[in-house]
Amino acid sequence: MNQEVFSMRIIFIRHAEPDYEHNTLTPRGFREAELLSDRVPHWKVDRFYSSPLERAKLTAEPSLRKMGRTAEIVDWMHEFSYAIIDPTTGKRQVPWDFMPQYWTEQPQFFDKDEFYRHPLLQSAPEYEKAVLALRSGLDDILAEYGYHRKDSYYLADEEKTRGDDDTTIVFFAHLGANLEAVGYLLGISPVVLQQTIYLAPTSLCILNTEKRQAGSIPDAEPGIAMFRAQVLGDVSHLLSGNQTISESGSFARVFNQ
Repeated sequence: MNQEVFSMRIIFIRHAEPDYEHNTLTPRGFREAELLSDRVPHWKVDRFYSSPLERAKLTAEPSLRKMGRTAEIVDWMHEFSYAIIDPTTGKRQVPWDFMPQYWTEQPQFFDKDEFYRHPLLQSAPEYEKAVLALRSGLDDILAEYGYHRKDSYYLADEEKTRGDDDTTIVFFAHLGANLEAVGYLLGISPVVLQQTIYLAPTSLCILNTEKRQAGSIPDAEPGIAMFRAQVLGDVSHLLSGNQTISESGSFARVFNQ
């Protein structure tokens, strides 16, 4: 691939296996975090960010310790655990686990710009605010690197983004929040992603920007950039460490080979 096409990288990491009752990780989760820390220090990372929740910070700790680094806490990567009442089961639950016969018949859930205005999601007053805060937070960070949101893509400041092929930022966060972010950057409703993609504990989602149209540096005209997913849910660090993949958050058996 032409080096001019690829630019910066964002890596979203789900926390290790959680012990929700005690606000920590399970023994298995601590083992997962250690295996992750055998991988992360090999990366050239510009900035680390973390959710404020303990399970995300504990997952980040071994990697950051080995690198002598810290992570900036960003409240807007808090898990999207705002309770709604599932209309099919009548149970109070997180807003991304709906029965297929319900969510697939809701056209608004497929709309990347209007999903959060669906009446069911509006029944959790914090949900829309959290969606908008996450989007704004991501865009503020990207703007610092020269990527400015325009509709569903980004204008790339040629002076700031030229030669940034090694720029990587990393988020330690959650299944729901990571897919909210991935959906926003790829232009896909996160409701669809949250219903159809399983991110195992410590799994990685890696997104790269592609400059699809170069700008003019002398005239200071911006280029056009978009995100493309390289991988969703990579757990190779677990398998290489002979650690089976946790099913925390999954409703099916996971593949361990």
